[in-house]
Amino acid sequence: MNPKQLATGAVIGISAVMMLSCGIDAGVAQKQGGNRRQGASTADPGPEVLVARVVFRQLSQSVRLPAELSAYQDVSIYPKLQGFVERIPVDRGSTVKRGELLVQLSAPELASRRAEAEAAARAAAAQRLEAASKLESTRAQKLEAEARLAADEATYQRLKSAAATPGVVAGNDLEIARRTADADRARVQSWEENEKAARAQIQALQESEKAAADAAHTSRDIETYLRITAPFDGVITERNVHEGSLAGPANGPASPPMLRIQQISTLRLVVSVPEFEVAGIVPGNKIDFTVPAFPGETFSGITRRIAHALDTRSRTMPVELDVTNASGRLSPGMYAEVAWPLKRPDSTLFVPLTSIASTTERIFVNRIRDNVVDWIDVKRGGTMANLVEVFGDLAPGDLVAVRGTDELRTGTRVRVKLQ
Repeated sequence: MNPKQLATGAVIGISAVMMLSCGIDAGVAQKQGGNRRQGASTADPGPEVLVARVVFRQLSQSVRLPAELSAYQDVSIYPKLQGFVERIPVDRGSTVKRGELLVQLSAPELASRRAEAEAAARAAAAQRLEAASKLESTRAQKLEAEARLAADEATYQRLKSAAATPGVVAGNDLEIARRTADADRARVQSWEENEKAARAQIQALQESEKAAADAAHTSRDIETYLRITAPFDGVITERNVHEGSLAGPANGPASPPMLRIQQISTLRLVVSVPEFEVAGIVPGNKIDFTVPAFPGETFSGITRRIAHALDTRSRTMPVELDVTNASGRLSPGMYAEVAWPLKRPDSTLFVPLTSIASTTERIFVNRIRDNVVDWIDVKRGGTMANLVEVFGDLAPGDLVAVRGTDELRTGTRVRVKLQ
């Protein structure tokens, strides 16, 4: 082979090697490109999350609240006056009617005081009658003096007319007639003064008689305080005195009463309703409750009185229910558990109970919109079945994770599965 042929063959061999190398590189590149496209098409879309829709409903449920029964009327009996217990026909547990005698006290000094006042009234009446008799006598003597004055005055006038003719009437007789008429006039004036004084005396005696009669009446009224009667129909629940005991008015709040009477035919059920449950208060509503003394038995009361003000310490509102207790089975002081109805006037948002997640800093739900997680801060309200009332930036129909958790961070992509 000549040199020219050798050179040509070398060039051909080098070209073949270069073509083979390019083919191999192209195949490797094509393979790598295919692998990248396959990886992109099979990227992980995120975890699957079970979700539920936010619903719009009206809260209606009942919650258990503690309460206490108390007497409809509860009165401690103290005497107004100090005295000895003469009679006490009732004891603890006695059923009494309004106006029935509870305690009869005795106070001899009051009887003496009343007797003195009555005697003074009788004496004043006697003095008034005596003064009235004197007044009548004075009036009669005044009338007699007036009659005598009229006669002597007429005599004087006749003599005076006759004396106009000289020698008919002696001057001495005319002077005597004039002086007699003047004396009669003075006597009439004196009796008039006596009558006026007698009238004033009678008026004073009348006032004294009235004062004495009022004192006697007051003494009798005070003595009525010794008889203590029942202020209403009820039951005697406490007795602290016996016959012969010395009883008196209360000396202070710690003084024990003679008796204590309670009206139990109707009881008051006092419930302290928490602030967020005040919306369920409806006057006239029938409320059920139970007491430990009668397990398995349900009683009821009617909402009657609402405080309309919260206790600033407990943030509760006292509400009173009237409970009919004709049988007397329920007693004041019993603890009760009330099935208090909780109802919102308007519909609110609800999510599953398990959707609420909490950390040390916030309470939230995992809302999922366009397959992306977002933490929405909420406030809890009441519960109803397996749902809980929430207040926050949510809308009916929003999707929230059934199981609220802080593991689903804001911005995480997920696949949703509707519950």
